[in-house]
Amino acid sequence: MTATEAATDRSPVAAPPENLPAKLLTAAAARPDDVSMRHKEFGVWHELTWAEVAEHVRWVALGLRSLGIEPGDTVAIHSENCPQWVFVDLGAQSIGAVAVGIYPTSPTSEVKYLLGHSESRLLVAEDEEQLDKAVEVWEHLDNLAHIVVVDPRGVRILDDPRVLTFDELLDRGRAEDPGDHERLVVQISSTDPAIIVYTSGTTGPPKGAIISHRNLHVSSQAWRSVFEIGEGDEVLSYLPLCHIAERVVTVSNGISHGYIVNFGEDPDSFLQDLRDVQPTFFLGVPRVWEKMMAGVQIRGADASWSKRKMLGFWLAQGAALERRRVNGTYGPHHRLWYGLGWLLVFRSLRRQLGMARVREALSGAAPIAPQVLEFLRSIGIPVREGYGMTENTAVATVTPADDIRIGTVGKPLPGSEVRIADDGEILTRSDGTFLGYFKNPEATAATVVDGWLHTGDVGFMDEDGHLHITDRKKDIIITAGGKNISPSEIENRLKVSPYVREAIVVGDRRKFLTALVGIEGDTVGDWATRQRVPYTTYEDLASKPEVRDLIDKVVAETNVEFAQVETVKRFELLPIELDHEDGQLTATQKVKRSAIAEQFSDLIEGMYR
Repeated sequence: MTATEAATDRSPVAAPPENLPAKLLTAAAARPDDVSMRHKEFGVWHELTWAEVAEHVRWVALGLRSLGIEPGDTVAIHSENCPQWVFVDLGAQSIGAVAVGIYPTSPTSEVKYLLGHSESRLLVAEDEEQLDKAVEVWEHLDNLAHIVVVDPRGVRILDDPRVLTFDELLDRGRAEDPGDHERLVVQISSTDPAIIVYTSGTTGPPKGAIISHRNLHVSSQAWRSVFEIGEGDEVLSYLPLCHIAERVVTVSNGISHGYIVNFGEDPDSFLQDLRDVQPTFFLGVPRVWEKMMAGVQIRGADASWSKRKMLGFWLAQGAALERRRVNGTYGPHHRLWYGLGWLLVFRSLRRQLGMARVREALSGAAPIAPQVLEFLRSIGIPVREGYGMTENTAVATVTPADDIRIGTVGKPLPGSEVRIADDGEILTRSDGTFLGYFKNPEATAATVVDGWLHTGDVGFMDEDGHLHITDRKKDIIITAGGKNISPSEIENRLKVSPYVREAIVVGDRRKFLTALVGIEGDTVGDWATRQRVPYTTYEDLASKPEVRDLIDKVVAETNVEFAQVETVKRFELLPIELDHEDGQLTATQKVKRSAIAEQFSDLIEGMYR
């Protein structure tokens, strides 16, 4: 069964929009020598023009076809973000195949499931590490015919005819008739599947959401309507390209709107890459924004007395001025005062954070604490919240630039409808709604009803049309006293502290709330060093009574902001850092609550004795 055969039937649109490969060909013809991408290797940034990108996509497309990849076949990509990721994504789409991303952190068992379930015919693996995962389970994958290795250093099985290097794939494409590529591209229907994006799998095996060419086009147009993005802008591609938000920003919007996409060296160099690029548009998940805020707080704590006082003063001033911007009382003299703060503090601070040039910034993929947004906006980073998900191709809501309401995720995007079901669930409807789940018609029928996508999130619309998200429907806690509590709001408030990395609130069918808290190793370690508290490992640090006292103060400060029934009565510190490979987090760093409840049951039960 191919992805095309598995897609839910849809009536064809009257005027099929351009697909991404076609848009790439148009851009390459109009701006052949302009920079399209940059990638960093060994500390040096290298450029690729639009013509070079289009050329590589053509070679990949024809190379895939020479290996027997046909329309509807699935091609998997298991790699960190890099130009080759995009070449394969667009190359597969060019010949009517469907691209499937696998998270770089996925363990072997997950790789086996994703390759098997997606029925992938070919895998592009980044290096020896990712190749080894696939080779270990290859005998169980009946559909997998070839593996292409991007970086073959250290690879020992290149004599296997089923394994070839990325350069060999390009050579196969160069040997084909180049005119075939354009002829194949124009045959693509907008209702054909373009990609499959596997969801996080917080409550079970990941589901493969089939996204059409039409979905991607609608998404890029919706983003363009609310963000000033286009030629001359730059982004840093750093979130996994398997995630729908980064796929839209890097590939769909990058090709559709013609800005420059930068690929850093590796995840460990993210902060330096961000400082190098200084993007003009930046998408950040809450974890990234929280780290930025924590970094400023820690640097301030380590600074001299005078610098600490200067930073504290201007952060307070920035917050006050931002409140004036929001409530409409920001005048010319306030602008002058902020300008002084810019010269003395904010300019340097934003450059250190990699945000010196940012004009548009978005927080998405998960809820973020209002305190974090207020901090970022106070230093001049214009972060807005957005809401979307894989199943609607990230088309739902965004906070309007001229109507900032911190604590909401904004208003519906053009072409998107949002309503609240009787039980509080958020429903969306737009042309961004996916075709369905691959090989799972039951889940598709339960998720899309009468054209409305059931998001699984709970929330409400205020009188001005702004959407408020309460929590995931399945995560709502009902206490023994019958009170409904949203754990994410409490968890996000705890994570505002630079000393807290993870917080998992527990209390379903219990008399009171408790929490498992994971400390932020770097910042707590820095604090411990300044307090002369000796430690060796993460577990040792978390076991220190001084660290427990530190987190106890964080919990106490958080409790003040909530009603009595919502306060955390007891907490325990996690002895380890949660990890995707150990099954505690999804690939998108969301906590798997069921796995946590099972693995740390002794800690949880201990809090209720």
